[in-house]
Amino acid sequence: MTDNAPEPAASPAEDSQSDAGHGLTEWLQRTDQSPQLVGLARRMRRALPGDPGFGDPLSTAGKGSPGRIARVMERVLDPAPGTAREVSLGALQVWQAVLERCGRGRGTREVTIVFTDLVGFSTWALEAGDDAALRLLRKVARCVETEINDHRGQVVKRMGDGLMAIFPAPSLAIEAIVKARRALKAVEESGYKPKMRVGIHTGSPRAIGDDWLGVDVNVAARIMESGGNGGLVISGETLDALGDEALEAMGLVAKPHRRFLKVKMAGVPEGVRLYTIKRRKAEAS
Repeated sequence: MTDNAPEPAASPAEDSQSDAGHGLTEWLQRTDQSPQLVGLARRMRRALPGDPGFGDPLSTAGKGSPGRIARVMERVLDPAPGTAREVSLGALQVWQAVLERCGRGRGTREVTIVFTDLVGFSTWALEAGDDAALRLLRKVARCVETEINDHRGQVVKRMGDGLMAIFPAPSLAIEAIVKARRALKAVEESGYKPKMRVGIHTGSPRAIGDDWLGVDVNVAARIMESGGNGGLVISGETLDALGDEALEAMGLVAKPHRRFLKVKMAGVPEGVRLYTIKRRKAEAS
């Protein structure tokens, strides 16, 4: 027998089995992608607990087990609408909702949002160059992010020379930022001494995966922009949640932020009160 011998021909029974298997696969695919069944599965998902949008890029970016599995599904499943896909995502949706109710997931709750920014960084970096800018940002991160982590905060995202962080309580946020700003006084790079302006607001933004969205996030970002040349500005909501006694215990005082008392800030609801946080005179001396 030579290596070029022809393969044995398939028997009629084997051909019949192959045709039957192929036909079954096509039927299952047609059934799975039936618009009527897909529509029914989606209507069922809307009636289930949890986020019915679970599975889209905004809802599957989280670190939790349901989010990780959903991201894998997005890569391996047929992107076309399918009943099996909707049913699987529905199961993950319910799983995530159960975790949230048990306190292990990420539902809607009150948090304190912090935005930071370095004053004059962009202008300095244009002349100093990328290497010096990176060295500075590493030094700043060691000062700022260390305090955030030590005070139970979470860095949500970094935005060049600034960041967004979330804290479970306003007192933790303010303590972390005050200590971080104090540590920054020892930082210098190529003649630049960083000044950090900060905006802090307490509210109930929407947790979407690893990010947070909503009006309260916009308010915190706008408050940071009002910090001018390195100010620490908080909202009235944060001050109310914190209390004057807690501020006094930290050696701080809240003063009305006059610059924006009568100026409407884009993206911020009317009536938001702003306060600049200062060290008490005795503490400062």
